[in-house]
Amino acid sequence: MVTEEFFRDRLRFLRNERNISAREMSLALGQNETYINKIETGKCAATIATFLKICEFFAVSPAQFFEPDIQNTIINDAELLAHFHRLSSRQAEYMMAFLHDLTENKHKQ
Repeated sequence: MVTEEFFRDRLRFLRNERNISAREMSLALGQNETYINKIETGKCAATIATFLKICEFFAVSPAQFFEPDIQNTIINDAELLAHFHRLSSRQAEYMMAFLHDLTENKHKQ
């Protein structure tokens, strides 16, 4: 269930994942320099329009923003697929097995 706390934590996670300060992000969104900090601390809430700008800033869809299992949002799906399509059949099979093993082990921990 999505709560205000989840929203604040997810915003902080995405920002920290990219090593961007709250001030830097606030200014990039055209807001007061303390705007993101106020959202993350619960002192104010983002409007729908600002939420969409936040998603655009992070290059994630609104659905990806709210998906708690997506931990690495820096990698662009299109870029990843472009690299994958350049692999030989054998390399692609190896990568699929590797990714499967990697993600299966994550769920077992």
